[in-house]
Amino acid sequence: MDAPWFAKRPVSDVRPGDHGWLAYAGAEERDRVIGTFVREGLRHNEKVVYVTDAPADGLPGLDRPLDGHRIDVGAYTRIGQLRVISRADACLDRRGAFEPAMLADTLGRELGGAFAEGFRAVRLTTDHSWALSGPGRADLAQMLGCEHRVGDTVAPSTMAMAICQVDRRTCSGAELLALRDTHEVLIEVDPEFDDGVLRIVRTFEPHGLRLEGELDGARHTVLAERLAAVNRAGRRVHLDVARLRFIDLGGLNLLAQHALALPADEALVLDHLAPDVENVIEMVGWRRLPGLVRGAGAAGGTEDLGR
Repeated sequence: MDAPWFAKRPVSDVRPGDHGWLAYAGAEERDRVIGTFVREGLRHNEKVVYVTDAPADGLPGLDRPLDGHRIDVGAYTRIGQLRVISRADACLDRRGAFEPAMLADTLGRELGGAFAEGFRAVRLTTDHSWALSGPGRADLAQMLGCEHRVGDTVAPSTMAMAICQVDRRTCSGAELLALRDTHEVLIEVDPEFDDGVLRIVRTFEPHGLRLEGELDGARHTVLAERLAAVNRAGRRVHLDVARLRFIDLGGLNLLAQHALALPADEALVLDHLAPDVENVIEMVGWRRLPGLVRGAGAAGGTEDLGR
């Protein structure tokens, strides 16, 4: 069987026809991604349909101003731009059991009426975590069937885009892979910084940043700022550098100085070192970079290389 093909997209780049997948590691990641998805819909006169038992004013992203103004959740709800549909109304049968076909029908009706209502597009989202855990959980075949139905509703559309959410802690790794493979678009948080040369993306499991592209002197300050911000969480910081093609000596010094400022029992972890980057570090010498730790995906394993 052919390996599945995926596009990875920042949430602000989601487009009509996307049947997106978000397996989040915790509430912060979920809220940053889904909050942006909801807010972008409200900003651009798009209908937002959220299947949830949470109240409308408790949805991600609605507690912050939009374009400098407080979001009037009630007003958006009254005009139908924000549709919050309970699970009972959207996807539970009379016995309270999850019914995948009912969910697809619900989303199809919301999509079908959106154009007549004056909206240029429809954003659909729901969190499947509740259906995958606890008493009466849906089996995998049901969930896969549900995802295929949602995909059949969204993919051909020039108006609809969807993000299916799941807390990755609610199901096994095999289940996550199977559910992921029913989608062609993997959704992630918007970059912290992207100027076409260096891209910095927040990561949540593990906690830290992903660096892509090239890190040179013109971009040291922005990286230092993002490192300081992510370090304030009080957790060990990982840098995923698999896609970092180049780092200059000043950049290495920046990382080493950041690591030296950490508590004595802490370190800055470099995950998935690309060969070109590791060659530069080897040339400098690991012992000149105290406080850095080689992390996951490195041939040498995880070890303290300086402190």
